[in-house]
Amino acid sequence: MNLGFLVLRVIVGLLLAGHGAQKLFGWFGGHGASGTGGFFESLGLKPGRTLALGAGAAELGGGALLALGLLTPLAAALITAVMVTAIITVHFAKGVWATEGGYEYNVVLIAVAFALAGAGAGAWSLDDALGLDLTGAGWALGSLAVGVLGGVGGVIVGRAGHRRAEQRDRGPRDREAGAPA
Repeated sequence: MNLGFLVLRVIVGLLLAGHGAQKLFGWFGGHGASGTGGFFESLGLKPGRTLALGAGAAELGGGALLALGLLTPLAAALITAVMVTAIITVHFAKGVWATEGGYEYNVVLIAVAFALAGAGAGAWSLDDALGLDLTGAGWALGSLAVGVLGGVGGVIVGRAGHRRAEQRDRGPRDREAGAPA
């Protein structure tokens, strides 16, 4: 069982950490914070670069924590938050299946994070080595709730920033006259 947890944590965690490094640094064929920020702004999320830094940090940090088996519920919450944001902003409208650009893969990652938060990182983890007992249904449900709230909150903040930017760009006379943007 511990070997299974180790393999699951390390593979999923390192791939997510790499995905975060794509967003933050442009590594592994990524676009870096500016390029990812531009993409976020095209989705109606502003300030794009700031939100890209947050998403990249959550993926890099959550993935690294998961791979190490350290503070596993925190890792699960970070991963869930980023996946929920991706589902809302990119994948939901395309349906379930990844072949159509849907959210299937994101849900699988949320399920993995949830399961590890509930079952624990296993005996071959830093949580175990440090004597941290962060397992059980409460930890799993808590990490899921925090992740969902974080993802939804990130979308709300990003869309509010987009609306503020649109209002600012229209100028005071246009806003007073009710002119369309």
